[in-house]
Order: sequence, then C-alpha cells, then structure tokens
Amino acid sequence: MLNPFSLFLSALRASRLSSACCIAALWCGLAAPVHAQVPGATFKTEQVRAELLAHAPQGLQAGQTFWLGLQIVHQTHWHTYWQNPGDSGLPTRLQWKLPAGLQVGEIAWPLPKKIPIGTLANYGYENTVLLPVSVSVGPDFKAPVVGPVKIQLQAEWLVCREACIPQEGQFELSLPAQGATALHGDLFDAAQKQSPQSLKGSHPANLSADGRTVTLSIEALPPAWRGQTLSLFPITANVVNNAAVQGKTWTQSWQGDRWTAQMPVSDERSESPALMRWVIAAGPETAPRAPAFEVDTPVKGAWPALAQASASVSPALAQALKDNAKAPPPHSGSWGSLLLALVGAFVGGLLLNLMPCVFPVLAIKVLGFAQPGQGRADHRAAGLAYTVGVVLSFLLLGGLLLGLRAAGEQLGWGFQLQSPAVVAGLALLFTLLGLNLAGVFEFGQMVPSRLASWQSRHATVNAGLSGVLAVAVASPCTAPFMGTSLGLAIALPAWQALAVFIAMGLGMALPYLAASFWPAVARALPRPGAWMVVFRQAMAFPMFATVIWLLWVLGQQAGIDGATGLLALLLCVAFGAWSLGLQGRARWGLSALALLALAWLTLSVLPAALREAPSSQATHSETATASAPRWQAWSEARVQSELSAGRPVFVDFTAAWCVTCQYNKKTTLSDAALLADLDARQVVLLRADWTRRDAAITQALTALGRSGVPVYALYAPGRAPVLLSELPSVAEVQQALRGL
Repeated sequence: MLNPFSLFLSALRASRLSSACCIAALWCGLAAPVHAQVPGATFKTEQVRAELLAHAPQGLQAGQTFWLGLQIVHQTHWHTYWQNPGDSGLPTRLQWKLPAGLQVGEIAWPLPKKIPIGTLANYGYENTVLLPVSVSVGPDFKAPVVGPVKIQLQAEWLVCREACIPQEGQFELSLPAQGATALHGDLFDAAQKQSPQSLKGSHPANLSADGRTVTLSIEALPPAWRGQTLSLFPITANVVNNAAVQGKTWTQSWQGDRWTAQMPVSDERSESPALMRWVIAAGPETAPRAPAFEVDTPVKGAWPALAQASASVSPALAQALKDNAKAPPPHSGSWGSLLLALVGAFVGGLLLNLMPCVFPVLAIKVLGFAQPGQGRADHRAAGLAYTVGVVLSFLLLGGLLLGLRAAGEQLGWGFQLQSPAVVAGLALLFTLLGLNLAGVFEFGQMVPSRLASWQSRHATVNAGLSGVLAVAVASPCTAPFMGTSLGLAIALPAWQALAVFIAMGLGMALPYLAASFWPAVARALPRPGAWMVVFRQAMAFPMFATVIWLLWVLGQQAGIDGATGLLALLLCVAFGAWSLGLQGRARWGLSALALLALAWLTLSVLPAALREAPSSQATHSETATASAPRWQAWSEARVQSELSAGRPVFVDFTAAWCVTCQYNKKTTLSDAALLADLDARQVVLLRADWTRRDAAITQALTALGRSGVPVYALYAPGRAPVLLSELPSVAEVQQALRGL
C-alpha cells in the first residue's frame, strides 16, 4: 500500500500526464468552427421566432411556380425592417441555396408601417410578418429519384426595440417533388394581399425650385379611397425626410380623382434619383391598411448638388484614426518603442501568475522541490523545461492568432476561450485534476504500468507540460501592462510580434525559473509528511472553483441548457473516476455503467453543450445587464449617435471568460461614488461583450490599438478616445472624467 507521500507524488506526476492529453485536444480544437445553429425549419431567439415555410399546391412541376417564405414572429415592441429601413436599420436578407432548375425571385415585401423613434423614423414590421418569394421551376429541373427536394436558406435580420440585435439563422426544408405542400396556404394568401400591386399610368413627381420638396400627383387610385387620408412610403431610400409627420410636415389633398402629396426632402439626402418608387395605402402611417399600390414617379426638376458625405464613423474615432495616421507606422518606429513593448509584455506576463487559475499549478510545481532524491540539477532542469513549455505555448498561441488575422479572421487575444469546445475541454481537465488532488482516484490506476513508468522517469517532460497547462488557463486575460504591448504586437512584422509573445512567456515563467535556481526555496519547504496530503486535497478546491467559473462562461456562450449538459457530463466523469478506484467486481460493474452513461451523454448532450446559442440566449446575463437603465449594449452606431447628440460615452470592452474584467466590474465599475459622478456628467455607459467572436468589437479594439480585453475607453465629442489602464481605480476614472 502506498504511503500518503507516495500518493502525493503520484498525483503530481500523473496530473501532468493528464494535462498533456487534454491540452493536446484543446490545441486541436482551436481552429474548429463554431456553429450557432443546426439547420432546421425554425429558429428562435428571445426577440423573434423565424420559420421557413413553403406553399406548393401543385408540387414541383416544370413550368409551375411555387412559394417560399420566412415568417418572423416578433415579441412585443420588437421589430424588423422593410426594404427601405428608413433613418436607421437594415432590411432582412435572404440567401437561398436551391437545386439546379429552381429560380428564386425577389422578396414580395408586404406593406410596412412607420415606426417613429424620437426625431427619426423607420419602416418595418411588428407582430407577425411573412416575407414570401416566388420560385419558378424550369424545364431543366430534375427531381431526386429518391427522397425529397432540399431547400436551404441563410437569413439575416436586425431586430430592434430600444437596442438593436443583428441575428442570423440557417434554415432547411424538405419538399416532396410530386406531392402537394399546402399547409400554409392561408398565410401566403394573406401575405399576397399585403404585397403592393403595381399602379399603371404616368405619375409625375415635381421637384421644387429649391430642391426641398417633392410633389406627387397620382391618379387611378381606387374610388373608395377618394377623400381619405393615405399613407406614403418611399421605396427609394436616402432622399425624403422619413420623420415627416403625416398631415403636418408632409401634406396631401384630393382634387377629384387626383391625389397630391407634398413630401419634404431630407437635409441629409445622399441620392439624386431620376425615378422614385413609392408605396401608397389607406390609413395612418403607423397602421396602414391593405390593399396597397406601388407607384413609379419620374422626377421632374434638377436636384441640388449633394453635400459632402459625412464620415461613417464617430467623430472621436475619426480623430483617433487621424492621429494614428500622423504617427509613424509601428514597423518603422524606433527600437526604443519596441523595447518598451517588450518590457510591458514581460511585466504583464509576470503578473499573469496572480490569476486564480494559475496559482494551484504554480504551487504544486514549487512543492515538487520537496521530492526526495532530487538535487539542484534536477530542479534547474525542471525550471528550464517549464520555461520552455510556457514560451512555446505563447509562441503557438501568438503565431496562430497572427496567422488567423492575416487570413482575414477578426480575432484578438483570448480568442481560444470564445470557443465552447475549448471551454468544455478546460472544464473537463480541471475536474479530473480536482478529483485526483482530492484523492478520489489515482492516475496510476487508469494507465498501463509501462506508460506510468515512462512518465515517472521523464520529470522534465512533465515540467514542460505543466508550463503548457499554465498558459492555457492564464492566457484569456491581459494583465496590466499587456494591453498596449498586445495591441502593438498584432501590427508589427511577424518576427517582432513573436518577440513580444516570447517576452510575455519569459515573464510568466520567471517565478518558477528563479525558484528552481534558488536553493533556499527547497530548504524553506517543510519536511515531507502528512501536511502534504492536506495541501494536496486543499488544492482541489481552486480547481473546482475554476470549473464553476468555466461553466458560467459556457452558460454565456451556449445558454443554460449547454452549461447544464456539460455539468451532467462532468458528474458522469466523476462517477467513472470514483468507480475505477474501487476494488473487486464493483469496480468493473460500476465502471461499465459509468462508461455507458458517458457514451450516451457524449452523443446526445455534448453536441448541444458545445453549440453556440443565439446571441440573446447565450449572453442572457450580459444582455440583462446591458438592457438595464445604466449599462446598455454597445454598437459603433450607438457611440456615433450619442456623440452626435453631444453626450460623452464610456465603453467597457469585456468578456465573461476574462477574470480581470469581472473583477473590475464588481469593484471599480460598481463604485457608488463613481456611478454618481458618471450620472452627473450624463455619460452614456455602454458594454461591449466579447465573450463570443464579434468582428465589430474586434475592429473597434484594433482601432484603439488593443487586441484583448479588458479595455476601457472614454469618448467625448470632437476628441480622441481616452484609454484607461486594465485595472482602473476609481480615482483614475474620475480623473479622466474631469477632462471632459
């Protein structure tokens, strides 16, 4: 029977062996794509329910036409947009993938409604809308000999309330080639009645001499409409004042069967069309009634010259880009600036050792100096191997990051934890390490004796693998001094950028390397004894705490169902590890039961746990925070809008997997005095959640010269953004506010 000290040493050696297997799987999974949805006919978020429908009452026969459509059911007060979204927004886009011989038409847009928002106005849909398209079956269409016809759709839409959320869904539908598909005929009939009909005839649009008003004269409208108030919706975008109020700032009148409308031209007009298209319907603009008519009106008159187009970015960001343009490019800068980046990366790597996840790994490594039979040469070899493992891991992550960015990916530091598969793999790794340290099982009981013997003879390899493990758990967050260095690294030539990552690795490895070359460390440790068993078991709890954190991160990415599924899988793994530590028949019986349960969970539950949920479900807690009155969801358009209105903006670039971010959120950013100061200065608080990959946030970070989180930026109208440190104090933020 092994004594407690032998058990402890076995745990030290074996936990590193387990780390190798799990870390190898993590590296292999970094480049694996993450799919937000398994294609089906329905896609659901907290804001909308979208479903792909079909109407083919005569089947799919050559020369015939059938209908496809995306039905969107909105939650109360949420809306999506028409083909002309108005002053803001984006129209819904449908990208079809159909078999050869099927030709899809454009969306037959139903009659929209006007949605006023302050001094602006949009056009779109609330409640339920069906966006139908016609599909022509050509003579070259060949139905499959066996099975149905597969219809695939990639749809993108912007759903808005007070905040806007871009969403997309993949849809797949199977239709019989010969049989009828007519279950949703009533919906398509209703959508057809809502779609405007073309109104024939000549309908001029006269432009006033000053170019500020367009006057329409429409005839041949339904006789029942005469004398009624009509609604007018411009299909031609970026010309008229969308926010003009019916009956006030735009007027209409009847002269017999001729309807005349005077619509003001927008002060921000960006088009000078020779022909304008409109939709006309009866009733108020916020609740028009079908039928509706589409009218083409040739414009008579000369458009004034267009004003110089305004920048598409916020003034603060434009100023920052202007300042950056004046500065010399990084690769042509002085060696002094590169040296400063190297020093910042080195100090930042050193501070990474303070991350809660790294401490158990580092502590166990240092206690390895107490092993009997090891001299100073062994300690130094372990220190050097650990350093090599850390530096090579930083080089691998840095090289992979630079390579993916060069290939066009919008990624930043910590990108590996934006993958649910990597988060789940780390949770499994820390669960096994925690169970082992707690004494539930020994790795020596689970591996062949030859492999265990080889592992015990190669302590330097184990030390190197421990360095890889430390980087895997510490790299998602940028410690102080690292933000500027990482931002510079991604813009430097490859060899200089990799030098920055090497400096970061050397900084992180320095404490253990120094301890391995300092004999006083080994002499200061107590003699081996029962205390080591207690310490080993105590170190299991930081491991389990890390698992809790990783499960929370996965919940942000894959939703509560994904986190629950992984928790069930980890429970099964724990049961299996415990059963392997038993003796006799019970060991094999319970182990077989655990293996069967694990196989079932892996096939049925794990895919859902690793599947990235829609944004509104995956980041529920962040969304709840962002939708609160104080913190709101970030977008570049929102920053631009607030700055245009003269309001300063404070942006918290954060992520659920960033420990530093969560610490700052619970301390400095929750300080009552600071929040009162922000409110007094009417600073708009926005939170950019980078928990999952987000190209827009990555671009914003790059524009600020950063490549990872946390980043805190204070924007003011007409000024360049002010960047705060990665661990800002209340005094630092208040000092920045005094500069407004």
